[in-house]
Amino acid sequence: MQLYHHPYSLDSLRVRLALEEKVIDYTSYHVNPITGKNMDAGFFKMNPSAKLPVFQNGSHIIFNTIEIIQYVERIALVSSGADNIVTSSGEVIEWMKKIQGWNPKYFTLAHVPDKYRNYVSKFTRRVIIARMAESPDLAGAYHRKLKEAYETEDKLKNPDIVKQDKEHLIRLLDEVEAQLNETAYLAGEEFTLADVMLIPVLSRLMLLDLEDEYISSRPNISEYWILVQQRPSYKKVIGKYFNGWRRYKTLMKTWCLVRVRTLLRRF
Repeated sequence: MQLYHHPYSLDSLRVRLALEEKVIDYTSYHVNPITGKNMDAGFFKMNPSAKLPVFQNGSHIIFNTIEIIQYVERIALVSSGADNIVTSSGEVIEWMKKIQGWNPKYFTLAHVPDKYRNYVSKFTRRVIIARMAESPDLAGAYHRKLKEAYETEDKLKNPDIVKQDKEHLIRLLDEVEAQLNETAYLAGEEFTLADVMLIPVLSRLMLLDLEDEYISSRPNISEYWILVQQRPSYKKVIGKYFNGWRRYKTLMKTWCLVRVRTLLRRF
């Protein structure tokens, strides 16, 4: 089994957390979307949306995050040899879909300083144009990605879009806060795949230095956040890249790659 992913991708973190929690072996391939690795022809042919993650098991390829996580769950249950295979409850799946309903894209970009966001956006467009020239057979799909990149910039200029995303996030976190007043974890007293979906949202808020505003201001979520950071899966999947000084190392490495490739015009 192969997983194409990157720690900058929220959905990638969700799938990796599920794989670690279920103790499933897999081959990891880092595909950094900021440096444009998701636009390389080999990956793009497999997945013209260029979105992460992508999960492959033989000829079976899955792109949808929840479908990947449920597939991982089934593999774990079958591998356990249990007679009765019981998958996640309706409540867990409901929470998974509810959390997946919040798209972090514009909220995240709106909190990145303009200087860095505009620089990376221009770099990404140049990468797409370069790949289009190298692979004319994929020109149509690359052109759609180029159009999408320009549309993203236009949408970020619309304050209503960012406001809607923020309000959606606040409603979600308020609902989570209320639930955690009743139970230790999101869908009960045991850690479930619902928590796998939520943890990367909290880690993204931490990465954007928004922990005080969105996490610490909610006592139940704050306590929950401390709890889940102790899990081995969190330390391996998220803490390794973003806890403490590591976040600066991860971000600086990517930023330097983008700068050097721009200076050398190696798109």
